[in-house]
Amino acid sequence: MADPKGFLKTTERELPPRRPVRVRIMDWKEVYEPGDSAVLRRQAGRCMDCGIPFCHQGCPLGNLIPEWNDLTWRGEGRSAIERLHATNNFPEFTGRLCPAPCESACVLGINQPAVTIKQIEVSTIDEAFSRGWVEPQPPGRLTGKTVAVVGSGPAGLAAAQQLTRAGHTVAVFERDDRIGGLLRYGIPDFKMEKRHIESRLRQMQDEGTRFRAGVEVGVDISWSDLRARYDAVVIATGSTVPRELALPGRDLDGVHFAMEYLVESNRVIAGERVPNQITAEGKHVIVIGGGDTGADCIGTAHRQGALSVTNLAIGRQPPASRPDHQPWPMMPNVFEVQSAHEEGGERSYLASTVEFLGNDVGEVRALRVAETEFVDGRRVPRSGTEREIPADLVLIAMGFTGPERELLEDQLGARFTGRGNVEREDDYQTTVPGVFVAGDAGRGQSLIVWAIAEGRAVAAGVDRYLMGDTSLPSPVRPTDVAIGLQPA
Repeated sequence: MADPKGFLKTTERELPPRRPVRVRIMDWKEVYEPGDSAVLRRQAGRCMDCGIPFCHQGCPLGNLIPEWNDLTWRGEGRSAIERLHATNNFPEFTGRLCPAPCESACVLGINQPAVTIKQIEVSTIDEAFSRGWVEPQPPGRLTGKTVAVVGSGPAGLAAAQQLTRAGHTVAVFERDDRIGGLLRYGIPDFKMEKRHIESRLRQMQDEGTRFRAGVEVGVDISWSDLRARYDAVVIATGSTVPRELALPGRDLDGVHFAMEYLVESNRVIAGERVPNQITAEGKHVIVIGGGDTGADCIGTAHRQGALSVTNLAIGRQPPASRPDHQPWPMMPNVFEVQSAHEEGGERSYLASTVEFLGNDVGEVRALRVAETEFVDGRRVPRSGTEREIPADLVLIAMGFTGPERELLEDQLGARFTGRGNVEREDDYQTTVPGVFVAGDAGRGQSLIVWAIAEGRAVAAGVDRYLMGDTSLPSPVRPTDVAIGLQPA
């Protein structure tokens, strides 16, 4: 364990400060200031000698959190990253993007602020990269088996790295021009600068993973041809079909899905030229949806120079503290102020969109909204409460309903569940022999930590299918849930 009296001596939770709002909205760099190593070690020392470390249970990856907390407190950074990498391929991603269900399950969190697990994690991997401790781990031998991984988000990359290290020849197919999936084009740089992706991709290439960017499976090569060419195929395409808001005026100019907007912004930040870019500059912006994607849109709009930003959520505002029906160690739904929310704008709850209003030339000019009321468990607009909010740009950030299914059904014969996800068994194999699925394409829209966990688990399933047995870890099964998760 870490300092035996650490949680008694240090009762406060300390995190690196965020850069001042007026400074950070002028650029696209990450919002946090560099951390203080003394503060980090002091926070790591708060990790208790728990009889049962529930942080393991809260993390789908089964991260060995007390172990690397102890090593961080002792100043043994190289050993800490080895323990962290034992369960997590990409802590530089989760340490920045994961909502940290491990902290919600921290035993110290029962009567004190939880250990800063996420900050310790990201500081550990950042030090490891800066000191050259993240080295390629090529396989000692090749099996002669080939695997195609379709999709280069966190699930696909995790599966590819595990399978490459097992000795298989792995090719990752990505329809975009660069590898990374939503990590590349869906996440703004102020949350994660893209240099972190590049650093990890270099390691994977040196290990032997092959990347095929700009190749759309189903179009440039059919799914059936891909299955014929490779010994196994992993579908890791994510949940990419956005949830629609089919209301009058939806076809007006200036009404877009959030991901259309974020992808174009990320391309411009990367130095590309995007003709007719969707931009918030000089506009009144409304973001519909109160989740992480909505927050990404808010922060992006501020940096582009929006005149105003309004965020609408159809449900009630979450409570400030853990509600009774979500007791420890569950991950509670609480009111959260992300960095983007600090930067300005208005957040409105119980707001139901009724209609998009346009001007004479077909451009959106306002949104008609009403208060939400609950009728027979359904959320509907309350009659007589309608009002208009000026809008030049409306971004729909209401989540995703599943993977794109037409080509998978027609060319591969894959079956889908009633919820629109690719059907699969406990070994992650679909109804098509030799074809597996992991991540959001199989479980639905979820957290990045679940994507990596499933990528690792599907790799074990593929390895067992190809070789008859496997030594790869399988942290989760498709039937596991966040509470009651049993890491292997």
